[in-house]
Amino acid sequence: MKIQLAQQNYTVGDFEGNTKKIIGAIQKAKENGADLVVFTELSVCGYPSADLLNFNEFIDNSLKAVHEIAAHADGIAVIIGAPERNVSPRGKDLFNSAYFLYDKKIQTTIQKTCLPNYDIFDEYRYFEPAYEWKTILFKGKKIALTVCEDIWNLGDNPLYRICPMDQLMKEHPDIMINISASPFDYTHDEDRKATVKQNVLKYKLPMVYVNATGAQTQTIFDGLSLVFDKDANLCKQLAQFDEDEACIIVDDNGKVDSPIIESNNELPNQQLDPEKLDPALNIDQVRKAIIHGIRDYFSKLGLQKAIVGNSGGIDSAVTLALACEALGKENVLSVLMPSQYSSSHSISDGEQLCRNLGSPYYILPIENIYHSFLNTLQPVFKNTKPDVAEENIQARTRGNILMAIANKLGCVLLNTSNKSELSVGYGTLYGDMAGGLSVMGDCYKLQVYELARHINKEKEIIPKNIIHKQPSAELRPGQYDSQSLPPYDQLDPVLYQYIEKSREPDEILKMGYNPKVVDLVIRLVNKAEFKRHQFCPILRISPKAFGPGRRIPVVARYFK
Repeated sequence: MKIQLAQQNYTVGDFEGNTKKIIGAIQKAKENGADLVVFTELSVCGYPSADLLNFNEFIDNSLKAVHEIAAHADGIAVIIGAPERNVSPRGKDLFNSAYFLYDKKIQTTIQKTCLPNYDIFDEYRYFEPAYEWKTILFKGKKIALTVCEDIWNLGDNPLYRICPMDQLMKEHPDIMINISASPFDYTHDEDRKATVKQNVLKYKLPMVYVNATGAQTQTIFDGLSLVFDKDANLCKQLAQFDEDEACIIVDDNGKVDSPIIESNNELPNQQLDPEKLDPALNIDQVRKAIIHGIRDYFSKLGLQKAIVGNSGGIDSAVTLALACEALGKENVLSVLMPSQYSSSHSISDGEQLCRNLGSPYYILPIENIYHSFLNTLQPVFKNTKPDVAEENIQARTRGNILMAIANKLGCVLLNTSNKSELSVGYGTLYGDMAGGLSVMGDCYKLQVYELARHINKEKEIIPKNIIHKQPSAELRPGQYDSQSLPPYDQLDPVLYQYIEKSREPDEILKMGYNPKVVDLVIRLVNKAEFKRHQFCPILRISPKAFGPGRRIPVVARYFK
């Protein structure tokens, strides 16, 4: 059987654009003489569609698109993903389904069984799980067709009660096909490959695995579609963070007509789930993922230009560099806003960064605005000592200036806060926490430094002084981050254990971390929950990002 893999980037709700893209790929598959072309999970409507799935018109438009696509399934079979209405009066209204199209019509649908309801996933909110399992007979071969999570229910501690492939094996299939929308994180590509390989080893069948690419708000999909032969040799791997396609032949013996990329000489890799924070882990992928996320956020919203507050520090430097790479240097404006507390090197470092990047910038001092605020507030602030209130005035002044320019010039403000700061509340609401998209919000400070070094791998883009100088918010004389927070090489590892690994304080203490640091960090993280609930979308690059994947009450007295 000759099979075309179609790894594409869809936009949620863009039925016209998605349909046109799918039909175009069908035509290419026909030209390649393919018997079957395979697309990804919910390819017709885009994934995740979230509460748009609650609108009848959305489902009607999706089904209309399915029938339009089916009209092109002449002489070729097509597998696409789309919601399907549940005709039973019981259960949820929809299934998450794979549609098998042939002879210009829907031949059958296969419903997803395992509906993830953890981290960023919320599929059981919308979909009913499958209650029957069947293979598809095509060209004399039985296809075991599954949807994304359906192949992950393996191992000693399965998450779901039913394993779809176990059910499908009763019909003695010849090949496995899985359509997927599996999101990126810096631990996930080897884990995903291992899971596909484990299925092949268990069932002794070749597998075609087609995964989505593209970013949908904070969620980034990295592609890397796979083809394994029946002996668990990896024979084809598509591009990461890009659209791609491939045409392969699976013969009657389960062999694939492509050179073996990775032979089955070893057991599959286990999940890449480090016990301790490794800031350099897959840093090249992290960089590409962030660029992919920025680019798609802007292009899918019809936006072009970004603005960044350039402080001369490491976070804004990395944000600016990645934004220029994603959008083009001419489309990213940075604004330096020195106060009386800003060091001279912050201004010169920020200017040098802009010159290195070739991006436009302004220098707009805020000292006069700051004093105007103090004069206005003098009746209220009199007889009080300067404290965080005065510091926040500076941050909010900068936020106001950036938002004013963004409004005037039609830019989107990119937030520069990192995950360490967001974790412990080291930021000012409506000030340095302002923005339409968070670029660094899922990168700990130590990872930000690794990104800076990676950006400078071939030539110096980020000035060395920005990388080597001591971090400071520069909101008061002689201020450094270390005066308010533990050093980042102590802070970030504890944050990682509490956030990514979901370990309780006692567990973290038993790992040998400084008790004072652990106590302080846990209290700061919990105290700052209200700030994070008001924050902008964060590009997700870790297994546990702030946002929809981590749901902690704002009002609680747990781990005080």
